[in-house]
Amino acid sequence: MNRKHILSILSVLAIVATVHAQTRKYSNEFLNIGVGARALGMSNSYITSVDDVTAGYWNPAGLNRIGNQYQVGLMHSEYFAGIAKYDYAGFATRLDSSSVLGVSVIRFGVDDIPNTTELIDANGNVDYNRITTFSAVDWAFLISYAKKVKIPGLNLGANVKIIRRKVGDFAGAWGFGLDAAAMYDYKKWKFAVMARDVTSTFNAWSYNLSDETKQIFLQTGNEIPQNGVEITLPKLILGTARKFDFTKKISLLAEVNLDATFDGKRNVLIKSKVASLDPHIGLEAGYMNMIFLRAGVGNYQSYTDATGKAVHTFQPNIGVGVRIKSVYIDYALTDIGDQSVALYSNVFSLKIDINKRKPKS
Repeated sequence: MNRKHILSILSVLAIVATVHAQTRKYSNEFLNIGVGARALGMSNSYITSVDDVTAGYWNPAGLNRIGNQYQVGLMHSEYFAGIAKYDYAGFATRLDSSSVLGVSVIRFGVDDIPNTTELIDANGNVDYNRITTFSAVDWAFLISYAKKVKIPGLNLGANVKIIRRKVGDFAGAWGFGLDAAAMYDYKKWKFAVMARDVTSTFNAWSYNLSDETKQIFLQTGNEIPQNGVEITLPKLILGTARKFDFTKKISLLAEVNLDATFDGKRNVLIKSKVASLDPHIGLEAGYMNMIFLRAGVGNYQSYTDATGKAVHTFQPNIGVGVRIKSVYIDYALTDIGDQSVALYSNVFSLKIDINKRKPKS
């Protein structure tokens, strides 16, 4: 077994080992990317002003702002120069004048990963026909419900989340969690709170490793992963927003969000042993409610590099949007704040309003 072959095997097995070794602090990270180019263009500052089908992800209480009977949403983006693909589909339907039901599906995956663990046969011969491929895929299924209560301006919402994570035939997990949210409109101001994984989200991992694969783990000094449970701790997001109408045609929407985590210090702007606070800000300029320009800043990072020097970074995002009657087309350019490696991600999303047809008399 030559060095190249060993490295190829390790590249495959590292995926399985890393999945098992994830800490609670960064569990289910694919669910923190966000959905919809409008929100991503505003640096994910969207839990308060969200008024479309993507509220099923951002803040389920916002589903009650959908004006039409049905709304459909789609999104596609790629990361790491197209290696990883991120897709979203959502559907929302109004149940009555005060409640809305939504369903969302999210997929984040890396496909066609070469599996070279059987490249060399039992006789030591290299056989490239023995190379197969597999995918490392994360799925999330969200069922959302929004309800307008008797208190004027107050909407409540909740999510049920089912998580499916799979790394080829090597490992897989099923997870379950709940979100709770609220929105409150007061005069020209809007306020929101989103409690993600409010009861903690549990992923139960199981592994299916062949004897040959286990031997490779032992030969390379790696621990054989064991079945276990991965826990995602609660996260609280607070937001406030206001829309300014300068003229009948020109408007500006501004939103500020604050992500609060309680799992120890993180490399964010405000951190302590009790909580870490990560602020982000988004703006949306609109013209005739048809053309939109967006910008935002967030993902503040504060850390010490290898030389002991304090480093502070942030991520600005930009985006545009067009509304043509009941169709919304949005685009965002993200990851432009990465100072070490410029990884640009293009995000495209589509929303369509669908009215319920009146029955013929």
